[in-house]
Amino acid sequence: MQAFNNRNYTIEDIYALPEGQRAELIDGELYMMSPPGMIHQKLVFQLGRQIGNYIASNHGECEVFPAPFAVFLNEDSYTYVEPDLSIICDKSKLDDRGCNGAPDWVIEIVSPSSKRMDCLVKLLKYRDAGVREYWIVNPEKEIVLTYFFNGEEEDCEQYSFSDYIPVRIYDGFRINISELLK
Repeated sequence: MQAFNNRNYTIEDIYALPEGQRAELIDGELYMMSPPGMIHQKLVFQLGRQIGNYIASNHGECEVFPAPFAVFLNEDSYTYVEPDLSIICDKSKLDDRGCNGAPDWVIEIVSPSSKRMDCLVKLLKYRDAGVREYWIVNPEKEIVLTYFFNGEEEDCEQYSFSDYIPVRIYDGFRINISELLK
């Protein structure tokens, strides 16, 4: 992701991008996005499918939205992100444009160009906006960092792809990434 810092950008600048060009906006800085690779897309699809199936089989209220899906984290026009997966339980946050406020659970698949953004900048933005659970999936290292933000408490764990990773917002739900990639 490459930042353009010569002025404060707004959501209007995102919508003015040429067709097919994707970018995220964080605190007025525009970050151009590279096209995702095959493993990235496979992970987004398989994780989204498994989470969606779990929600449906348990008659859950949450919905899964893969990128590109607009998330307006703040009540301003200076932050717009497209998480790889957004799991949203409060339907009042949803409208035709996307999600207004923090999703309950966000998953980002790290690419070499997005590592700093996903592991630092977005981590802090998601936490401060009220995301309850955040996963950073790193296909290159085959690890998953999970963050659970519960008020004043923060919990961070690291798992390998072969571990059964607990989903904190759903008791008893665990995901094994290696099984998804078979």
